[in-house]
Amino acid sequence: MTASQLVAQHVPYLRRYARVLTGNQASGDSYVAATLEALVKEPDLLTMAEHPRIALYQVFSRIWNSLQVNGRVEPAVNLAPAERHLGQITAMPRQAFLLVSVEGFSEEDAASILDVDQQTLQDLVDESGRELAAQIATDVLIIEDEILIALDLEQLVENLGHRSIGIARTRAEAIALSKAKRPGLILADIQLADGSSGLEAVNDLLNSFEVPVIFITAHPERFLTGERPEPAFLISKPYQQSTVSALVSQALFFERNAVQPRKRLTR
Repeated sequence: MTASQLVAQHVPYLRRYARVLTGNQASGDSYVAATLEALVKEPDLLTMAEHPRIALYQVFSRIWNSLQVNGRVEPAVNLAPAERHLGQITAMPRQAFLLVSVEGFSEEDAASILDVDQQTLQDLVDESGRELAAQIATDVLIIEDEILIALDLEQLVENLGHRSIGIARTRAEAIALSKAKRPGLILADIQLADGSSGLEAVNDLLNSFEVPVIFITAHPERFLTGERPEPAFLISKPYQQSTVSALVSQALFFERNAVQPRKRLTR
């Protein structure tokens, strides 16, 4: 496969990235075109990167970040509500969030694309979470029987700008807390203190309303049973705070209306 063919297969994804980043498909495409022109003029840029896709995004980022006018997306009526929320995030955190959460790059590769170290990349992702939370802050239910972990998660989501409605150590407590105040996001362990299941607790809750769910567990194999509720994300313990922060932002970003109840989930 030629270099041009290797790059071509990634161009549709770069156009998607450019559209959300700039706020306009035509504007995004102009930067994509400039990126391809730069690669034609300097083909060595492809061989210098570990992967053609990384090289493509690196060149795009250098071009886009070279212009001071790119602090915010352009007003556009064709953007989904969630994308318009994202457009209000400052430039670098917005890029970090998109590269990791939407484009699926590892933190190491995203850092390389933005020409920053990995710690800076994590800080940018955290900042994107705080800026998103300022627009779509929600109430979070934590289902976790290990109190130190539960308190750590509670502090994490509150630092992002969300609100904790409480910590449930059992299935029954989770149901009771949700009846008192409906959450917009659930962070749940799978194995709980009284031997009950976090999966079953979440299923009970999703029979009444639908919200994004992030499972944080030392037993990921129990998640892969075919019985999991959707939508859901999975984090294995021990976890990295940056991973939880990124997934909280990602879950709420794609949920779009996380604080509003939606129709009952069908299975």
